[in-house]
Amino acid sequence: MRKPHLPELPRPLVRAAVEAALAEDLGMAGDVTSLATLGPEMQARAVMNVRDAGTVAGLELARAAFAAVDPETRVELLVADGDRVTPGQDIAVIEGRARAVMSAERVALNYLMHLSGIATHTARFADALEGTGARITCTRKTTPGLRAFEKFAVRCGGGSSHRYGLDDAVLIKDNHIAVCGGVAAALERARAYAGHLMAIEIEVDTLDQFAQALEAGASVVLLDNMTPDILREAVGMNRGAILEASGNVDLDTVRAIGESGVDYISTSKITMAAGTLDIGLDIQLKG
Repeated sequence: MRKPHLPELPRPLVRAAVEAALAEDLGMAGDVTSLATLGPEMQARAVMNVRDAGTVAGLELARAAFAAVDPETRVELLVADGDRVTPGQDIAVIEGRARAVMSAERVALNYLMHLSGIATHTARFADALEGTGARITCTRKTTPGLRAFEKFAVRCGGGSSHRYGLDDAVLIKDNHIAVCGGVAAALERARAYAGHLMAIEIEVDTLDQFAQALEAGASVVLLDNMTPDILREAVGMNRGAILEASGNVDLDTVRAIGESGVDYISTSKITMAAGTLDIGLDIQLKG
């Protein structure tokens, strides 16, 4: 899989998240273990190392954690976000005051392990879709407070992002359709409300609803909980709309869904079911 082109995480967002995480960890007394055992001028050189194969994400958050505790801490990144790594590979070298290195270690690793786990799991889905033309995309099912970072990690793994929140795109779901009284009515009301730059997507559960959406001029349609055979029928009926499949998506089913001809496949699995990538930090002894 080709390495994805990644957006840049906004620095104020990174800084605020890291400072909140450090405040939670350091509490009111600071790192009492390091304060008790390490002198203020003691220096340390540490190496971050991955123990499993995977895809890295979250390096800027890790770097920011060390800088927030002590701006003089030096962090040399040996890989970049989106890089695939192998067991035993070093990914960063950290040098500076030992107290600062120890105090920032857990926050840095927590972000890096969590986000790299999402990137790694996303890459499995992206690899499974290689050659189909379909792209894997995440949803709004993210950890509260971490959405921007988890969606960034999905991009690192070769996936794409659905809407970021309720405010950046219209997604008409089955309950909206039920209250409005039908597919066409819901689309008409959405078009009357949304600006010309806001995307409007409508979710359908059946081919009959899909036909109604096409008749009403839908430009993006979410095909919910349809089998690959029914998805192929929908692709054959399509009149140029962007098609997204969702529901019952996992590593066992995603290839068949992609081969149906849809454009996107959305799933919460890549964010909510991802494990962590095992990454450690060890002091490098001299001699």
